[in-house]
Amino acid sequence: MSDSPGKILLVDDDADLLRLITIRLEVAGYAVTTAASGAEALAKLAADRPQLVITDMRMPGMDGNALFAAVRASYPTLPVIILTAHGTIPEAVAATHRGVFGYLAKPYEARALLELVAKAIEISPATPGGDPDADSWHANIVTRNTVMADLLAQAKLVAAGDASVLLRGASGSGKEMLAQAIHRVSARHERPFVAVNCGAIPDNLLESELFGYVRGAFTGAVKDHPGLVRAAQGGTLFLDEIGDMPLPLQVKLLRVLEEREVRPVGATSGESVDIRIISATHRDLEEEMSAGRFRSDLYYRLNVVSLSIPDLAERRDDIPLLANHFLRKLAQRYRKEINGFAPEAMELLIRASWPGNVRQLLNVVEQAVALTTGPIVTVALVQKTIHDLGEIVPFDEARRSFESDYLIRLLKMTGGNVMQAAKLARRNRTDFYKLLQRHALDPSLFK
Repeated sequence: MSDSPGKILLVDDDADLLRLITIRLEVAGYAVTTAASGAEALAKLAADRPQLVITDMRMPGMDGNALFAAVRASYPTLPVIILTAHGTIPEAVAATHRGVFGYLAKPYEARALLELVAKAIEISPATPGGDPDADSWHANIVTRNTVMADLLAQAKLVAAGDASVLLRGASGSGKEMLAQAIHRVSARHERPFVAVNCGAIPDNLLESELFGYVRGAFTGAVKDHPGLVRAAQGGTLFLDEIGDMPLPLQVKLLRVLEEREVRPVGATSGESVDIRIISATHRDLEEEMSAGRFRSDLYYRLNVVSLSIPDLAERRDDIPLLANHFLRKLAQRYRKEINGFAPEAMELLIRASWPGNVRQLLNVVEQAVALTTGPIVTVALVQKTIHDLGEIVPFDEARRSFESDYLIRLLKMTGGNVMQAAKLARRNRTDFYKLLQRHALDPSLFK
């Protein structure tokens, strides 16, 4: 369990009022962080997400309304309470229609404040690092990022219903893991979770795999096959890369969604199904619809709720956490005693561009674990694995790598003779020694 009833961000440009409210909230057991302006509040939100924001309405620069709009855009499930003077009550009432959790007119009673705060904390999603049992449904999604925390909060709210969900995100960003997490925390969690990659199954097989077939439907159909839609009965069907589904099958899937029944290939009648569909794509489905490659009626059926997963490059604060998580699991699998990454190696992981997202990071860590012979994963090994997997590193990093390799080759050729190596490189000996020092190369090791 967390150490306090909740974490609150309090925003007010009046230092005395800020101090007074902080004392009242802390006496009630809340952990309070303060900000003197809207801009400072947004900066603190980016670093550590609370469970509630309390803000004054009238502040210089960004006022309470503008701060609420910014919070709502980035953290849609985070409740906001507005404190307002009598003259701005109409503004606060209007704000509640836009989604503000509540407002209090000054001067307010301490009891009224604490009652409103308690209600807001009760409906607010838990912050990262809270009760581990409460977070077990997304245990496979390793994160401390505030954007990801809000995404998980939205996913949990969505899971409580039965609406179709469309997950958007680049390849390797973790769409199937999020789909599994939604299933685990839903009312369907005791029933099957069936995943289908629509882009990995040939078009001529996808229909029979999805919808099944009856015996004799085609050559080779020697017995009935239920299909993956019926295999998910009562549970969740995850359709990955839905944008790759051929148009004729889109029509049949739409019928399943509208009529809640599936007709196997070769059958004369349908069979009722009770499933929830979560779909995912890295494609721009709006663009696919405009090009006539995706049906708009199916799109609107699938896109009842849309969740977007950020690229790994947008959540770099998660890279050390993910890398060490993968390292521990892979070291155990490979039966190796590996204690961690060298600081320079971790710095390189954090700076890399990661076009393949979390999946690429996993591949890099696995290759490094497979190749390492010591207790620490070195920067040279990480550099090699990133290069081998096609990562484009920054120019300065590429230049350092080239210089290091070039100097090592020279020292090997000359048996560690610095004068001869400098001559081959057409550099004076003093400059050459500086290069060796920069790359921590000891000539005596090559003799």
